[in-house]
This record gives sequence, C-alpha cells and structure tokens, in this order.
Amino acid sequence: MRIRLMTPDDLPAAQRASDAAFLEADRMHRRWDEPEPEPLDEAAARAWIEGIGHHVATDPGGCWVAEADGGEIVGLAVAQNRGGVWYLAVFSVLPGLQGKGVGRGLFDAALAHAGDRPGLISSSPHPAATRRYRLAGFALHPLMSMTGRVDRSVLPAIDGLREGRPDDFEWMDALDVTLRGGPHGADHPHMLERRRLIVSSSPGERPGYVYLDKDEGNPILLAAAQVETAERLLWEALAHTRQKAVISHITAGNPWAIDIGLAARLDLGRDGYLALRGIPEPAPYLASRHHL
Repeated sequence: MRIRLMTPDDLPAAQRASDAAFLEADRMHRRWDEPEPEPLDEAAARAWIEGIGHHVATDPGGCWVAEADGGEIVGLAVAQNRGGVWYLAVFSVLPGLQGKGVGRGLFDAALAHAGDRPGLISSSPHPAATRRYRLAGFALHPLMSMTGRVDRSVLPAIDGLREGRPDDFEWMDALDVTLRGGPHGADHPHMLERRRLIVSSSPGERPGYVYLDKDEGNPILLAAAQVETAERLLWEALAHTRQKAVISHITAGNPWAIDIGLAARLDLGRDGYLALRGIPEPAPYLASRHHL
C-alpha cells in the first residue's frame, strides 16, 4: 500500500472507490423510512469526476490516493487551499480496509497540505471519521437537514434579488473571507458554470448569494452578511425547488434556516458534522458538501 498524489488518470478509479465507500456508509446510517441507497448513475459519476477533476487541476498538492500493491485505488483524500483557508472535499476508504491505517495516511497527507491555515470538513457521522477529526483539533458542530415538499402557499414574495454574474465574484470572495476565513476563489467560476447563482447586492444593502442545483433547484451553498438577507435568499431558493426540497448543512448557529424550513412544512433530520479548526462557526451560512 502506498499513499501518492492523485493524477487526472486516477479519476475514474477514484470515483468507483469513493462510490463504494459512501454507499456502504449510507447503508449503515440509513433511517428506516429512507429508501435503500443506490450507486451513482452514469451522469452522477461523470459529474463527480468533473468536480474532483477541478480540484486536481486547481490545487493538485492536496489530492491523494491510496494504491494497493496491484495498482487498485482503495482510498482518496481531496483537500484544497483557498487563500487563507483549507477544506477537505472528499475523504473515503474502501469498507474492507477501514481501520487498517489507510485512512490515517491519506488524512495526514491532506492535512499537511493545510500548513497553518484554518480548516473546514463536512463529516459523516462515522465514528472513525469523527474521532480522526477531533484528534486533529477540529471542533465538531452537529449538522441538521430539512427535506420534503415545499408548501407553496406559504412562499413569500421576494424582491431585490437577481441572477449572479462573474463580476460578483470579488465581493462574494470578500464575504467568504468574513464568514469562513478565506475566499472560494477558483470554486466560484466552477460552480457558476454548473449551478444557478442568485445574489442580493443592491446599493446600500448588505450582500449575500446562493447557488442552486440546476436539476432540482435546491440550495447548494448560501452566504450572507446578515440574517435578513440569508432568509430572503433561502425563501427564493425554496421557490425554485421542484420535487423534493433539501436544505443541508444547517448548524446550530443558523436557526433562521430551521425556522424557514419548518414554515415551508419540511421535516428536520440529522446530517453528520461540520468540523472546524481555527475559525468560528460560520453564520449566516450553509456550506456546500464539496466546496465547504
């Protein structure tokens, strides 16, 4: 077994290893009323490869794989430095090799890439993951999620918002620094190509933004300078949802998001942890899974 830097050629095999690891984790933590987890379909697998390929191209020094003697990729850790902040985008090890030192080697390599930067991790509830992050000095903030069909009769009329553009990235990065210790940087152009961006940036108003999933309309990442702006952005996002609405990565410091979800008749559930080191809990803020 060896730990080495990931290359673009590794992406298909890394996707298969990641899918196998997360499928097993989803099965372990599935609630009785949730559907049986399934592997990613072909389109989702291509999207994963494209997304992690962005990380490999942007900051290759944070992207690592564990390779078995026969050349099989059995684990990966993808981390990125963005200005003054570090985040872990993906971390997974094949189920049969968990607890055998593979994860430790991958995580240590990815964390070393951070230097002295503060960091963020979207953690599953898996005991081995939470133990590893806590021992590395990360505070574990329980995450909640809200799901269901939006009651459209309660949707308020929202004004003062518009479609986001590349010329918004400068103030968006400044807001990111305030909320999470560093900009999203190269992640903003990447997300804008694949997501819908809605912003609040009227003169004299404290700004904010939200990315929406183009297929289902769900909020993927939300940041705002004040709660009132965040509330307007989240209501607007819910108005764009199609079938099942999902608001994820809600920490205790963002009760405004819970209040909106309850008002929209969504159900509240658990969703792992947001692990933070060197920065306070971001608010008002809903992190994304792969860009934090």
